[in-house]
Amino acid sequence: PAFRGFQRQFLLGYLPALAADWLQGPLLFQLLQSRGFLRSQIAALYSCGFASNVAFGLVSGAFADRFGRKKSCVLSSGLCSVSCLLQLSQDFLALAAARVLAGLGTSLLFSAFECWYIHEHLERHDFPAEWIPGTFSHVALWNSGLAVAAGLLAQLVAEGLALGPVAPFLVAVPLLALSGIFAGKNWDENYGKSRPCGKACGEGLRGLVSDPRALLLGLVQALVESILLLFAFLWTPVLEPHGIPLGVAFSGFTAASAAGSALFRRGVAGRLRLQPL
Repeated sequence: PAFRGFQRQFLLGYLPALAADWLQGPLLFQLLQSRGFLRSQIAALYSCGFASNVAFGLVSGAFADRFGRKKSCVLSSGLCSVSCLLQLSQDFLALAAARVLAGLGTSLLFSAFECWYIHEHLERHDFPAEWIPGTFSHVALWNSGLAVAAGLLAQLVAEGLALGPVAPFLVAVPLLALSGIFAGKNWDENYGKSRPCGKACGEGLRGLVSDPRALLLGLVQALVESILLLFAFLWTPVLEPHGIPLGVAFSGFTAASAAGSALFRRGVAGRLRLQPL
């Protein structure tokens, strides 16, 4: 019961932030296009978000360890909230700043929350390490459902209620506030080892170079991620001229992704006994 209560406390703080992140995906291109920007300008705005995510991702772990992981989770919610509110602007520089803040907030979203949980699970509560995958299985299951629901909700508020493509970003703000407030009030603070960011990056680089399999895995994943980012930019202008509801299409993509993950798990653990290369 103590573990279930702790797990529930983590999910109540993390899942609203994940839902808010998914809400910002379906209609971003359409929103920027409605502001009158050229496709090349929209590409530059997308690149601002990707570049800030990559740049800060190098040091986000060390930053959270030093600044405090709970505070980093709250900061992630704050950065993403400001990014969503800046979508109301029609100024290019304001929207570029919004993409940079979104990149920073997303980098913390996918590092600080999990680091906080693992430390609390092992160090403060002394629960068995074997229980950690169970929590992240719950996160993966909920995350898939939230992704599908986010596309449908974005379509509903933008088209069904005729509030326009900025509406999903505004709906995301209360979810981010809920995540930040819940974590700030109910979670304990924890810290990691205080190391210079340069040293942490150097250790990571040496680890990659010393293990060819890790380096190959990183290269393969980088290529896959680059394809997904290209797809994230191109799918809207390809489908929109055909009158396909973008939110519904987004839900279809995420549902297919969840189905693929489920098939992989079944293939590895089931009768097929597939083995990853």
